[in-house]
Amino acid sequence: MTAARKYEFRKATMGDLPMLAEWQAQPHVREWWDSDEPYDQQEITDPRVSRCIVSVDGRPFAFMQDYSVHGWEEHHFAHLPKGARGVDQYIGDPKMIGAGHGTAFIGARMGDLFDSGASVIATDPHPDNERAIAVYKKLGFEPSGQPQETQWGLILPMLARP
Repeated sequence: MTAARKYEFRKATMGDLPMLAEWQAQPHVREWWDSDEPYDQQEITDPRVSRCIVSVDGRPFAFMQDYSVHGWEEHHFAHLPKGARGVDQYIGDPKMIGAGHGTAFIGARMGDLFDSGASVIATDPHPDNERAIAVYKKLGFEPSGQPQETQWGLILPMLARP
């Protein structure tokens, strides 16, 4: 059972770029994560974003980032209160899909963020990404408006509170 497992979150480094590129080339990631290049040095070290490799039982299998929603001008979550964090993630290893890991590791990270003082956590899946939306709803996220077009694409804004 995944709930009893301990998920580890370590800071992503430039050395992780080949693994991230491999994960992002997977069809299940590519469908929702539109990027040909994982990151460059400036993006990996951007202080507004915490980018992590997620592991379970010593096996890296997912990527997760959380960020200050106030770090970009005109961000679609900039209206949220001070301390709000945004999250994005994907399971890179296709063998780890469908086993409850997404719900478990996202929930673990949400707990860490709320424990660290996050006032609200925001996420913005594509409105057609039914699997992601179902996971977010299990974790307490609720839609906070209608689907909208942003500089990052079409999103469904969702919020979770402590």
